[in-house]
Amino acid sequence: MKIIITSLIAAVAMAATYFLVIPPANASTEHLNKHKVAFTEALYQQAKAENRLVLIDVYAPWCPTCRRQHVVLNDYFAANPNSSIQVLQVDFDNQKDWVTYFKAPRQSTLALHRGDEQLWFSVAQTKQDVIFAELKKHDTGAN
Repeated sequence: MKIIITSLIAAVAMAATYFLVIPPANASTEHLNKHKVAFTEALYQQAKAENRLVLIDVYAPWCPTCRRQHVVLNDYFAANPNSSIQVLQVDFDNQKDWVTYFKAPRQSTLALHRGDEQLWFSVAQTKQDVIFAELKKHDTGAN
């Protein structure tokens, strides 16, 4: 009986930690969604040709770090609604050629590009001040 109670307490504690520390998959991303589209080669090539600022977001829906990043990115776009950044979301599980092309060692990789130049590269970064600072360096639409 003690084992069952101990296991139950541990399970409840783990669940509470998960929901308090990791944003839910359905956390509000309304501002991010206005700037984000699924990655296609055609969109990427067009953005490069137009010298647009593009954030490559190597994402997996099962990745808790990716979900935290999306909360931060949503906050960035909420604070900077006129941002010039277009987010192209690369599916980590189904677009392996592009994951390799962008040299993403894992999901939760963010890479900021303009034309053929990579301006910033980060893996598993979730600190708001770091992400905001890097994006604002290059974002002509930032407040």
